Amino acid sequence: MNIYSNRGGLVIKHILTLKELSEHEIGDIVTEGIKVKKHPQDYYSALEKKGLLLMFQKTSTRTTLSYQSAIHQLGGYAVELDWDKSNFTISPIKYESRYASRNCDIMMARLKKFSDIVELAKYSSVPVINGCCDKYHPSQALADMMTIYEIKKQFEGVTLTFAGIHNNVTNSLIIAALKLGVKLQLVTPMINEASWDKELMEEAKKSGNIIHLSSLEEAIAATDFIYTDTWVDMEYFNDPMYEKEKQTRINQMSPYSITKDNLKGYTPFIMHDMPVHPGFEIEEDLIESENSIIYTQAENRMHAQKALLMHLLSK
Repeated sequence: MNIYSNRGGLVIKHILTLKELSEHEIGDIVTEGIKVKKHPQDYYSALEKKGLLLMFQKTSTRTTLSYQSAIHQLGGYAVELDWDKSNFTISPIKYESRYASRNCDIMMARLKKFSDIVELAKYSSVPVINGCCDKYHPSQALADMMTIYEIKKQFEGVTLTFAGIHNNVTNSLIIAALKLGVKLQLVTPMINEASWDKELMEEAKKSGNIIHLSSLEEAIAATDFIYTDTWVDMEYFNDPMYEKEKQTRINQMSPYSITKDNLKGYTPFIMHDMPVHPGFEIEEDLIESENSIIYTQAENRMHAQKALLMHLLSK
């Protein structure tokens, strides 16, 4: 789905899924992210006085810090808005979006429902970035691809395995892998129904580059990177009303946890988009292990997002 809006005859491009970017655009963002990481001082005025409106309905650590740091280090400024304490909750999104977008140059929204992100973008007069929702997490996938490229210097011939529950991160990894030619192995015995993208999965199946495996052992033997994510969405992790579902997921997913025993002596690079729940989707010792690139991956959110902001605002 490509959503565009119009401002004074100009077409405004939004990044809601990652589908909106071509292979070359993603490649350019990745390489620019690496450049800005190496030479941040060269970009201190790249977005001078540009305003970024940050809207949060979902909790956040990395998205908050990385986007605020990114725009400030590029010479711009950020304004943060709590969605649930704003009038977005009592008035149709289209009216609030039309107003809010007149106060900034670009918006990033981290909301629960993809449909709300789409509505926000439809009526915005500035670019909108999906900072995470129930279906997609494009900002994360850009940082993931940057991290892989930093290590391998290429995408061709690289194999990435995602082991966990099929979710929003899975979808954005699939989109990135399809565009960049990364081979993606999915060991996903459970699905977050809200995350399911039927059209995307049909495309993935036809590509031959996205492979579903039932065995973690089989995937580990043929991968360069192993990636996992929480089994329980962050807004439900400490919710007593969700305890039954949480326990069901833990019971079903435990055999797919990233542990030394499950790695069977193989040493792929270990990835996790955080927040981490040690003892669940990953063994604690592996988080700090020699092959863990989790913190580099998290740091790269800021650098990749600098490149994305410049890409959208330099047009």
